[in-house]
Amino acid sequence: MENTVHPEPELSKHDDSTPEVEIPGQTPEAERTTTASPVDATKKLQDELAEAKDKYVRLYAEFDNFRRRSAKEKLDMIQSANEQLLKSLLSVADDFERAEKTFPDKTDKAAEGFFLIQNKFKKILEQYSVKAMEAAGADFNPDLHEAITQIPAPEEKLKGKVVDVVEKGYLLNDKVIRFAKVVVGS
Repeated sequence: MENTVHPEPELSKHDDSTPEVEIPGQTPEAERTTTASPVDATKKLQDELAEAKDKYVRLYAEFDNFRRRSAKEKLDMIQSANEQLLKSLLSVADDFERAEKTFPDKTDKAAEGFFLIQNKFKKILEQYSVKAMEAAGADFNPDLHEAITQIPAPEEKLKGKVVDVVEKGYLLNDKVIRFAKVVVGS
């Protein structure tokens, strides 16, 4: 038997027997736009990237503001954590001042012990940033003082000023924790 190779007939690249299938809505013009489509797609992606970047920057800024605000609130909370306790101790400071006025002889042994305790108490208040307001002779300031009454000013220069302090006012870290109760000259 002979081995012979029979050549197969070549198939044409374009068979006339298969009809061209047209895609609805696609015209020769649509074919031109699909070739220009990579430029449009690139622009669309760039716009999406810019939008995503803008969202990221805004979110980062918002988080940074939140972090700063939280840190500030935490610091404020720590600084004023003992405010209620310190407010209640102010009445003890007032009692010390009233008792100090009752000692006629300040060199007495009992008075000496009293003054040691009073000074220790004042230093503890100072440690926690509690300061007494100096109100006598100052201009009346409703942000710092509570006017109990008004009296005719003994001198012209005392009009609108604090004439007498009935109860001392106190500040905690420059924040008023007790207003000074004062008498104002009119």
